[in-house]
Amino acid sequence: MKIIENFIKKESSSGVLLVFATICALILSNTFLSPIYESFLHIPVEIRVGSLNLDKSLYHWVNDGLMAIFFLLIGLEVKREILEGELSSLSQIALPGIAAIGGMIVPAVIYLAFNQNNPMAVHGWAIPTATDIAFALAILSLLGNRIPASLKIFLMALAIIDDLGAIVIIAIFYTTDLSTLSIVVALLSLLVLIALNLFGVSKKAAYFIVGTVLWISVLKSGVHATLAGVVLAFTIPLNAKDENKQAISPLKEIEHNLHFWTAFFILPLFAFVNAGVNVIDISLSQMSGSVPLGIMFGLFFGKQIGVFGFSWIAIKLKLVEMPKGSNWMQLYGVSILTGIGFTMSLFIVSLAFEDDNIFQYTDKLAILIGSFASGIVGYLILRMKT
Repeated sequence: MKIIENFIKKESSSGVLLVFATICALILSNTFLSPIYESFLHIPVEIRVGSLNLDKSLYHWVNDGLMAIFFLLIGLEVKREILEGELSSLSQIALPGIAAIGGMIVPAVIYLAFNQNNPMAVHGWAIPTATDIAFALAILSLLGNRIPASLKIFLMALAIIDDLGAIVIIAIFYTTDLSTLSIVVALLSLLVLIALNLFGVSKKAAYFIVGTVLWISVLKSGVHATLAGVVLAFTIPLNAKDENKQAISPLKEIEHNLHFWTAFFILPLFAFVNAGVNVIDISLSQMSGSVPLGIMFGLFFGKQIGVFGFSWIAIKLKLVEMPKGSNWMQLYGVSILTGIGFTMSLFIVSLAFEDDNIFQYTDKLAILIGSFASGIVGYLILRMKT
């Protein structure tokens, strides 16, 4: 349980930092400092090696580069949990798996119900399907021992499966025109990574070097670059031996080292560059549009209905058991917390609608409103009923 406690402690601290970064972004984008904020986002950063040229703004480096490291961490966590953790058996994965499926299906259906007649808006159906594990666990940690450990594990496992679902959605639905040459290079890089794993190579540097080639080729291929992080993660061995024949775990070492940088640098920076919404220029009539309503209703109502509804059915049918020491109201409160989409939803909206002006930032503001509403209501219910 100590590993889980340490994990939640890091995630909760990161959640506080995410709130601070979001508030800073909102202040900067809604005051006389707005031009400085916009200039910061569009700082050009260029890396050139021979004919290879990577020329992007700081905003895109964060979303395509640093977020690949975040997805590398997610991939490592998923692999470890599948091999020896909370997802290593059918009985452990059943309830959070069923809940995660409901938490993706129902929000998507609600969003599509609002936007079925708008071909451009339909592309954002996956926005309300995500859960921000850092924010959700941060709020849960505020309740301390009021919440049984089984529910904390349930939320953590659900969020991990949810992230895995988001990865699949990005791979299938948010891939642009493909470059054959880049895909070939990416596949060759993958084969090299698999070979390193099969031959028992334990040097982390070897995986990172080939992984960098993989990231660049995926970036150039039309497939979103963050997927390279997940692919790299699944090739890194959980157990290996060093040159002295001592047992080591490259996966756990990398996961441990990445956690700090991801929680306290990458995610807060991502929130800072993506959450800067100019709310002054957004009217109530704009927020009553189909896209913001679909996102807000999908996050707040869709996630809780999907997670709690699917869990309730599975438990009543005796397919799974209620988390030990918990009750229905606690499970419902945690289900509401899954509506905190925040960073994951902001990431998906950047893929679905590459031009922020398409919906005048109402999509991003809807994510903030839906996420904060889920966090506040979920906390209050858990506070009153525990």
